Amino acid sequence: MAAVDAVRPEATPRVAARGVGLGWSLAAAAFLLGSLVVGLSVGPVRIGPGSIVESVLSPIPFLHVHSPLDAVEHAVLWQLRAPRVVLAALVGGMLAVAGSAYQGVFRNPLADPYLLGVAGGAGLGATLAIVYGVASTGTDAIVPLAAFAGAIAAVVVTYALGRSAGAVRTTGALVLAGVTVATFTAAVQTFVQQRHTDVLQNVYSWLLGGFSTSTWRDVAIAAPYILASSLVLVLHRRVLDVLSLGDEEAASLGVDVARTRLVIVVVATLGTAAAVAVSGLIAFVGIIVPHTIRLLVSTSYRAVVPLSLVVGAGFLVLTDVLARTVLSPAELPIGVVTAFFGAPFFAVVLRTSRTMR
Repeated sequence: MAAVDAVRPEATPRVAARGVGLGWSLAAAAFLLGSLVVGLSVGPVRIGPGSIVESVLSPIPFLHVHSPLDAVEHAVLWQLRAPRVVLAALVGGMLAVAGSAYQGVFRNPLADPYLLGVAGGAGLGATLAIVYGVASTGTDAIVPLAAFAGAIAAVVVTYALGRSAGAVRTTGALVLAGVTVATFTAAVQTFVQQRHTDVLQNVYSWLLGGFSTSTWRDVAIAAPYILASSLVLVLHRRVLDVLSLGDEEAASLGVDVARTRLVIVVVATLGTAAAVAVSGLIAFVGIIVPHTIRLLVSTSYRAVVPLSLVVGAGFLVLTDVLARTVLSPAELPIGVVTAFFGAPFFAVVLRTSRTMR
């Protein structure tokens, strides 16, 4: 028995299983709050943080606070910037927390929310909607719905294909099925684009992501899926720590590995599909944020998952600020900005993946 105990620490990954300390919790909350203030303040029409706070408090009767904003500033703040900032926060938090969940489920530090074909399915759905739906209906309201349906359909096909390989209890079959589905959807999407070159600009504008046309309606559509998915993933953070030990160890501790993996994947996919449907394809958020938290705070998913949700929201809000100000009055697609930071970060993670858990 002593010999077995001596070998056990080397046979399983070591996880610093601790939750989020008060200091890091306050730091993450301050980062998110500061990001929201910057996102609401910065733009062609400058609105100070104090004016924003007074405008937020002015509808509350007993405070007797009067908004200092005129009609134009009020419209800019609440009809243009606020829905954009709120949607960016929702999408960023969802992509980051889904990335951390995928990394725990698949025990792969390079996994991201698009691993099982969400990006390919959403891209194909949006492309078909832009090419055929918008032309026939005269409105682009169908695009988010088509992207959402395409993302869900792609993951369903991925799971069915992985299950048919007879390796449901391992992650390899699902990953390979995801690559297969993503390749197929990319081929179909390219074929459609080549047949309809007149709409390429609209297609690429959606594929590169952005919040320039965000409205409160988009927030209302995506928020229920994102909030529900995020809550479930945060509640599963302890289980992700157990899964990181390996399937056999997790099963010996009473975890139904296949069922738990399916629940986490379905929930993360549903939230990611909703995020992609209203924002387009925004890469690397699910890699940059979780790994930054691992480097600075802890490798335990008890810390990585909730902090990814908060920090991811602030990160994408600030990224969106860069996207709309660097070339002002022009605007960069936000996917270009995240790729600019994410590609080097991905290379660093790739080189250090042996030590990342």
